[in-house]
Amino acid sequence: MAVSVDLAKQLDKAYEELSVSDVLDAPVAALAGVSEGDAEKLAAAFGVKTVRDLGTNKYFKLAATLAELDQATK
Repeated sequence: MAVSVDLAKQLDKAYEELSVSDVLDAPVAALAGVSEGDAEKLAAAFGVKTVRDLGTNKYFKLAATLAELDQATK
């Protein structure tokens, strides 16, 4: 099944035309609003270096799950 997603507003300009796989392998600073300094802090605190690392990090996944559970109960 083909899926089309416009991520232009969520990514820095240099990463807008990349495939999802390439974006996942990109530095976390590829995400709009995440600075190089933020990326350095994520790497130091959680070992997060890529967008994939951020999306699969157990702490971020837990926080996202808890937020979804909270929304489901409202």
